[in-house]
Amino acid sequence: MQAMGMRRAIIVAGAIALAGCATVTTPTKGDPLESYNRTMFTINDTVDQYALKPVAKGYVWAVPEPVRNSVTNFFSNIGDVYIAANNLLQLKIADGVSDIMRVAINTVFGVGGLFDVATIAKLPKHSGDFGLTLGHYGVPAGPYVVLPLLGPSTVRDSAGLVVDYFGNPLTYVSPDSVSWALYGVNLINVRANLLGATDVLADAALDKYSFVRNAYLQRRQYLISGGESNMPDYGEAPLPNYDDEGAAAAAGASATAAPASGTAAAPKPASGPSNTVPGNQYVPPSGFPSFRLR
Repeated sequence: MQAMGMRRAIIVAGAIALAGCATVTTPTKGDPLESYNRTMFTINDTVDQYALKPVAKGYVWAVPEPVRNSVTNFFSNIGDVYIAANNLLQLKIADGVSDIMRVAINTVFGVGGLFDVATIAKLPKHSGDFGLTLGHYGVPAGPYVVLPLLGPSTVRDSAGLVVDYFGNPLTYVSPDSVSWALYGVNLINVRANLLGATDVLADAALDKYSFVRNAYLQRRQYLISGGESNMPDYGEAPLPNYDDEGAAAAAGASATAAPASGTAAAPKPASGPSNTVPGNQYVPPSGFPSFRLR
């Protein structure tokens, strides 16, 4: 019976993969692996909905918020060690020294990193990993790729994950069972912190895959360029132009169509610059919605 159950599960998984690969006949510009990516995104989303999200909700229910905040601060303090190393590799000396000071202050005065005293002391929190370091030195990102369980990435960032793993202090905790337990707690804590963001994503995004892809790539480019970058072009149609002139014309048409009472003044054309809102001009929060371990 167990063999039959496993065989059935393999057949269903294969059918899902084939169906996902058949959904995109013409990949979006800049996303040549879109068929595979959408399939893996669906699998990751399913695992999240039925495994990670319920556990994260249980964690939020069982653990008081101050304790969860201390857990977040603890792992953030450990992550600052590796962030400092990457900033120094990128020759961002001021940021690297600031990160080292954050670790020292939070470790000593924050009770091993349970409290974020460094932020109160006006030392900013930075982002950094080896993928960003490679990008800083001009290594191209390569195609966008969705990794099993880890989520959004690129070929460059995927290669950087190997260095990230060996550069993470949690990797060297002994015994191995404790190391993996810490990784697991960090994963659940990160997922719990993203519960609100993923609920908004589910309600707001018509195509979750495209939204997450665009948000991830834009943020990575933003971090590499230090905020001076152009948004990636996927060849998608621009948003409609809702400028003041169009609104005034629509208002004029409505006034003409309505029954007139007395003398109505003709609508004046709008003057001044257009209020067109460009699409894709946003920078999403860090780590969203990937479950990469810090």
